[in-house]
Amino acid sequence: MRKLLVPAVAAAVLASSALAFAAAQHTNGTIKSVDMKAMSLVLDDGSSFVLSKKFKDPGLKAGEKVAVTWDTSGKDKVAETVKIMK
Repeated sequence: MRKLLVPAVAAAVLASSALAFAAAQHTNGTIKSVDMKAMSLVLDDGSSFVLSKKFKDPGLKAGEKVAVTWDTSGKDKVAETVKIMK
């Protein structure tokens, strides 16, 4: 029993630490360009995002201030939500 418990605990610790790094990140900025056909968003600071397949356009256009919630997928920053800030 003890031989099975130690590896199980070690696996649980490693899995929980990996999940901590997978937390979504937040960025605020002004839209430089948005392309709904290419599903891309670029902010004025040069940050670029791929819009997720579930993304619903709230009427984004260049010059608007937005709050982006994103996560990484490989080398891409995938925007999960983009909210217009007023």
